[in-house]
Amino acid sequence: MLAQRLMWIAWPAFLMAAVLEMVVFAFVDPSELHWAGERLGWSRQAVYTVTFFVFWAATMASSALTTLLSMSPWEVNRCPVPPDQRPADCVRNDPMRVQGSDARPDCGGCA
Repeated sequence: MLAQRLMWIAWPAFLMAAVLEMVVFAFVDPSELHWAGERLGWSRQAVYTVTFFVFWAATMASSALTTLLSMSPWEVNRCPVPPDQRPADCVRNDPMRVQGSDARPDCGGCA
């Protein structure tokens, strides 16, 4: 599931970074870029490469945030350890510690 989520994040971000790269450099000449008043001095390929990875990182951050916010409470709060392998002091092993009036003793401590 983690690999699938990573692809949900990386692939659309890659496509959007490519689109951003084309749009930006349709209007900006990499050889005319300046940083702190000085000419940047990088080759065109270096500027294209660095900006692509910056665009990709920014769009991946956006996609990751969207994926994180789309997770259900069950996915966020579930215990990754199977019930029979949990330590004895695990809160999720004690159904009486579940908060709320709808606590079910048969669910192994889930809420």
